[in-house]
Amino acid sequence: MTFSIVAIDPRNGDLGVAVASRFPCVGAVVPYARAGVGAVATQSWANTDFGPDGLRLMGGGLPAAAALDAVLEPDGDREERQVGFVDAQGGAASFTGANCMDWAGGRTADVFAAQGNILASGDVIGALAETFVHTEGDLCDRLLAALLAGDAAGGDRRGKQSAALLVVREGGGYEGRNDRYIDLRVDDHPDAPNELARLFTVWDTTMLIRTDEPLQATPELVGELQRRLAAVGVFDGERTGALDEATAAALSDWAGRYNLEGRLRDDGMLSGHLLAELRDVTPEVR
Repeated sequence: MTFSIVAIDPRNGDLGVAVASRFPCVGAVVPYARAGVGAVATQSWANTDFGPDGLRLMGGGLPAAAALDAVLEPDGDREERQVGFVDAQGGAASFTGANCMDWAGGRTADVFAAQGNILASGDVIGALAETFVHTEGDLCDRLLAALLAGDAAGGDRRGKQSAALLVVREGGGYEGRNDRYIDLRVDDHPDAPNELARLFTVWDTTMLIRTDEPLQATPELVGELQRRLAAVGVFDGERTGALDEATAAALSDWAGRYNLEGRLRDDGMLSGHLLAELRDVTPEVR
């Protein structure tokens, strides 16, 4: 009833899972990941113990294949299960129980495992794997592209309902307090994979620094910034066009009110995204 891909980006250690299903709230059941350790997708008649247990075993040094064998061995219902593991060294493993409903199967290679059950055909797994391998960009881009390709190849043969994207990175979460770099879910939607792609675009442009163009703090640009900050009532200093302490403090105050403090810079540059947001709320200022 589900198709998924688990993977690691060996360039920076990002680990993640992308999944879609004709099942509500799939993101609450299938994906597990921990920075520096590994990622797990547990599905079919999912045994959710496989997520925390698999991560614990890989965190203790077991490679993906051995960790997968270890969680399956005591499970009397393992032939109903489908699971994908990837470890922090790029090892990958996938298991499809004999009782999973057709079409069911998986594919592994260095750094990823793709698997699915109750699929339109094996082309879904082929699309997941080939698209992941041939897509450029960060792990989140490649996982999402693979998921959309699997959906376009037929996906879950019963239809669409939910989808999720989880990517972990050490210190990658909000204010660096956890590893949840991306944790997005579409719990119930008639076109869940594409709705997930839309939500990812919102998260990417709003919260992820990777798309935020740094701007030179020229006197003209800082002067505009000071006028706009004055218009929202957080700056009452002299409008000198210099990015001084008072201006930086006012920008920090305003950014915090809009949950945009992650866009603040400490290198003397200005966040293009912050300026765009400030322009949106002060259209009367020039």
